[in-house]
Amino acid sequence: RDSQQADIKRLSGWKKWKRTSSKSLKKILSEAKGLSSYLVLWRHDIHIIEGRFGTAIQSYFSFLRFLVLLNFIIFILMFSFVILPTIISDYGIFNSTIAKISSKNIEYNCTIYEPSGNKGLIYFYTYLQDLLTGTGFLEVTSLFYGYYTADAVWISIMRYNLPLAYLLAAFACLALSLLWIIKRSVGGFKQSLVHDADPFQSYCNKVFAGWDFCITDPDAAQLKHRSLKYELQMDLEEERLKQKIADRTIKERLRIYSLRIFINIIVIAILSGCFYSIYRVTVFSQEKSSDISNTNFQANLIVQYLPSIVITLANFIGPQIFSFLIKYEEYLPAFEIILTLMRCVFLRLANIGVLLFSLWSQISDCAADKCEPCGYNYRLYPCWESDVGREMYKLMIFDFLIILSFTLFVDFPRKLLVTHCSCKIVQWFGLQEFSISDSVLEIIYGQTICWIGTFFSPLLPAIATVKYFIIFYIKKISLIHTRKTADKPIRASSSKFLFLAVLLIGLVLAFIPVGVSIASIPSSKACGPFRHFNTSWEVVPDTILGFPRGLQQVLFGIASEAFAAPFFIVICLIMFYFIALAGAHKQVVDQLKEQLVLDGRDKRFLVQKIAEAQRH
Repeated sequence: RDSQQADIKRLSGWKKWKRTSSKSLKKILSEAKGLSSYLVLWRHDIHIIEGRFGTAIQSYFSFLRFLVLLNFIIFILMFSFVILPTIISDYGIFNSTIAKISSKNIEYNCTIYEPSGNKGLIYFYTYLQDLLTGTGFLEVTSLFYGYYTADAVWISIMRYNLPLAYLLAAFACLALSLLWIIKRSVGGFKQSLVHDADPFQSYCNKVFAGWDFCITDPDAAQLKHRSLKYELQMDLEEERLKQKIADRTIKERLRIYSLRIFINIIVIAILSGCFYSIYRVTVFSQEKSSDISNTNFQANLIVQYLPSIVITLANFIGPQIFSFLIKYEEYLPAFEIILTLMRCVFLRLANIGVLLFSLWSQISDCAADKCEPCGYNYRLYPCWESDVGREMYKLMIFDFLIILSFTLFVDFPRKLLVTHCSCKIVQWFGLQEFSISDSVLEIIYGQTICWIGTFFSPLLPAIATVKYFIIFYIKKISLIHTRKTADKPIRASSSKFLFLAVLLIGLVLAFIPVGVSIASIPSSKACGPFRHFNTSWEVVPDTILGFPRGLQQVLFGIASEAFAAPFFIVICLIMFYFIALAGAHKQVVDQLKEQLVLDGRDKRFLVQKIAEAQRH
């Protein structure tokens, strides 16, 4: 300490001030970090859930919080770069120019778009129908693509290119989601690798380090006991099944493989039936919704929501059948859970894809010259982007209503029956389990809808934020008051990575329809910021053509095959390098493990020799 004080005295005034200010800054940052932890959304609620029900259920609520924050950031992006400039220009704060189509290139019929806004005497049920279906007064608001018709907004002498901002903001939302998911999944992937690296190490972790010291509730402690017991039983069952699989005869293998092929044929048939049903009802809904009178509230609402109803039924019935069939395929328990989950994920996400394919088949239906001269079916879809946005909006609203209704009209009555009715049948059914996998699939399904719909409905992320905010409290109340925890929970160590991996699949699926809509399908000529472009993507090369000649050559060169091929080769080489480096690190770790085993044997041998010497 004396030497440190002597060194400080020898320092110059500047260095003393620099050292003091550095220490003060570190202290301030540390205190700010401690204070900011109190501002974390639902920090106290999630800690209580973790203490009562363990880390597996806590990981679900943390995942839900992540989606709330992600959607809020996406909404801020869309609001700042698209919605706010449009609203400001509409109120005349900045002068704005409106995109106009030259009559020489586009026929007048392509530019006609008359939204079904409410006119005359309006009844209350009409507003309710508009709120549920996205038609009427909502159709002419900033909720949908057709509202954004400004070509540019002038701020002083600067020209704000709204079509380019609209396109880049949509891409930025998807890119931000991708980077954030990858960043969060890295830690879970490392835990998953450590968990699956060595069965013996996994067993030791459960026995010696498996207890969750965050638990404070006695019921939660019993639950954790059951969870650890279940995991150990499952590990022993897996080892028993592995031995049984190894001892199978050729006849038994042929039987089980034939049965699996037959069950997979049944699964494919179920999926095909769901997809065909969604396709047919979507076509029927689009064709009949315009024919039904607006005064027929019930019929119009049912026709509008028919695709959403069929998709919800498929999402409910399909997983029940998959869970029943998987029992006869005789897989290992861990693989059984993953395969069932993947089938359910494919069903839910593919249903959205079939819905979009059905819409696009109608939009691009060029039979009997329906697409001439606009390039799309302008008679049925004068502003097809808003129609796609309405379908995503209806799916989002209907999904929320189903979750809320199931809690209110199924879980609560079941809780009352189990509590106050001693009938054997009621007690046999008992309380509904809080299934983490089903709850995760629900919100990933909704998030995929949000990603797809953001381009067609810029305010959809705001709706998703409010939706997930409410769902957090619905699920919390359901968990505490109306449901029981699962007897066979998902492993907490792998659940976080599994959630993010499934979410990443949903994001990849969202990229495909959005990319196809932007690059391939002709943009509507009657609405939206891209109505004077053949496709939405054309705004990018059109903007580049306004750059200086040298910059144009650089950007077009980057986009050419001459740049893409070497870039792809370099990326592959870098990837192979890191794969080789990871393999080398793994080999070093294996050698160190072997060395530790040998050191342990040497120590035991030395202890035995010392004990023998002491006895003699």
